[in-house]
Amino acid sequence: MTTYDLDRTERGVHAGLGVRAEPGLAADLGIHASGLVKSYGDLRVLDGLDLAVPRGSVLALLGPNGAGKTTVVRLLATLTTPDPGSGTARVAGHDITADRARVRERISLAGQFAAVDELQTGTETLRMMGRLSGLSPRAARTRADELLDRFGLAEVAGRTAKTYSGGTRRRLDLAASLVGRPEVLFLDEPTTGLDPRSRQDLWDLVRELRADGTTVLLTTQYLEEADRLADRVAVLSDGRIAAEGTPAELKSRVAGHRLDLTLATRAAYDALAPRAVHHAPDELTLGLPTDGTAAHVRALLDELDPARTTVDRFAVRSATLDDVFLTLTGAAP
Repeated sequence: MTTYDLDRTERGVHAGLGVRAEPGLAADLGIHASGLVKSYGDLRVLDGLDLAVPRGSVLALLGPNGAGKTTVVRLLATLTTPDPGSGTARVAGHDITADRARVRERISLAGQFAAVDELQTGTETLRMMGRLSGLSPRAARTRADELLDRFGLAEVAGRTAKTYSGGTRRRLDLAASLVGRPEVLFLDEPTTGLDPRSRQDLWDLVRELRADGTTVLLTTQYLEEADRLADRVAVLSDGRIAAEGTPAELKSRVAGHRLDLTLATRAAYDALAPRAVHHAPDELTLGLPTDGTAAHVRALLDELDPARTTVDRFAVRSATLDDVFLTLTGAAP
């Protein structure tokens, strides 16, 4: 996947100004895209993208490396433009091409890497973002103090960011993205490089934002993250949305459950591999779709191993987003 960071000229997008959209403009959708195309030279990265994200919900966008997830974020956050005449998109009720300034007033973006000035302290960073958001000096100080407490940064607020650990920089970056109370928040792989505790803290924050009515579009390589956080999941493949639905709907589409078989020989593994939705060649284990009932499991075992010599062990488990991802994209997450 193409990676990027926000430079200082993009701080307006990073901060968001927190202005609400006028009534009547796509009141039920925080993000609505139809037929978006984006090409870089002869390479078409997005090929007719459609998205609809209700206000106050979390959409997780999944896809293999190079699928175009970051391009989607950059388009919707007005950091790049779609191919001319390729379609339309509205974010927080405003067109991303015709009303870029209004979109930027209502959104915020946290990219894959923390975009903080290493020479500023945590306090200085958040107060600066408050002033860029249009807050008065007093309101900027108050908002900075609120976010320092909320993100557990009060103890390091007086230190320059260059002295922060990677996880602490990420928390400061996320705090900065929320200074202006954005209506729509883009999180592009926000937990990359975070330790498990910091990841859990971020998950809690996303849940709080959703409860407060913020629309969140989240790209992630962690399928567990999408399963836990997202109201709906969209799988991006070959520049289009291959499937979209709640995590439970997508799992049921692939298989409600999975029968994992550990095979006795490599030959047996290779023979059954084309039928599997999960492959673990090092362990000679394959996963096949099943409805989870005893009758179906028995029937599968009798069909696949009638002599009862091919399968060493088996286990029935619920389908996961990993199964969905592999089935729809044919790629490792």
